[in-house]
Formats: sequence, structure tokens, C-alpha cells
Amino acid sequence: MAPMTTLIDDAFAHHVWATNRLIDACSELTAEQLETSLPGTYGSILDTMRHLVGSDAWYLHRLSDQRWPTIEESAMSLAELREVMERHGDAWTEVLAANPDPSEMLVVHRDDGTAYEASRGIRLAQVVHHGTDHRSQICTALTSLGIEPPLIDAWDYGEVTGLTRELAATT
Repeated sequence: MAPMTTLIDDAFAHHVWATNRLIDACSELTAEQLETSLPGTYGSILDTMRHLVGSDAWYLHRLSDQRWPTIEESAMSLAELREVMERHGDAWTEVLAANPDPSEMLVVHRDDGTAYEASRGIRLAQVVHHGTDHRSQICTALTSLGIEPPLIDAWDYGEVTGLTRELAATT
């Protein structure tokens, strides 16, 4: 991954890292376990992961002025989803390095003829929120199966990358 260049690079690097770490954990599940779904969540573990990565590709496509492609995630395996997310690390770094104007209003035209306008900053915030929300749902499903979810919060990312550390007590 390219060096960090903006204040929110760590948020996006964490987003990609946490998603890939969760994909890795889910790769050890059986087909039956991947179909686990709980009330109040998006759907099965596999469908939620597909939605998370597919939406990430959609947001990246829109926020990169369509330089990065969308994907057809509905039949993708976890290995294929992981390959996509791995590429997204560099892609998000590229998008953020362009120093986009957070107040720029972007319009998305929907297939039904309606449109939705939101600032670039809100759309970037939604990428991170969306990923966190669905990763949490998958972790809840894992817990319901009696499986300890991987540690994927921002503090864990900081520890793994050396961006946080425990300091000795001072007296």
C-alpha cells in the first residue's frame, strides 16, 4: 500500500484491513455456517460479506470518477471478495491522495429515474460507516455460532501496524 497522505487514510486502511481479516476468518467456515443469518442483520454471513465488498466497489467507482470498476458480487467466493478488497487498499489511497473537495456535491442517478445528491465528504464517511456496520453484523453471526470473531477494531489495526503502542507506567 502507498504511504499515508491524508488525515483519513488510516480510516480507509483500517476499513480494508478489517474487512480482509474478517474474510480470512470466514474462509474457515463451512458452507452451512456461511448461510447463518440473524434477525436485524443484512442476511447470511456470505451475503453480507458480498454486499459489503460490492458496495465498497460501488462507492469506489463513484468516488474515483469511475476509474475503478464496480463488481458483480452476487456469486463471488470469499477468496474473490478478498482479492477485490486487497486492490481497494491502493484504490482508496489513490482517491484520497487526490485531495478531493469534501463539500463537492455528487449526484447519483438511479435506474428508476430518481437521483440522490450528497457531498463527497458524506459519501466518504458512509464508506467507513457501512463497512463497520456490516462487519459488526458478521461478527455477531460468528458469535452466535460460538466462534470468536477476529479482533478488527481501529485499536487492533493500530497495534498491528505500529501506529499505537503501550507505554511503560511513569512514576
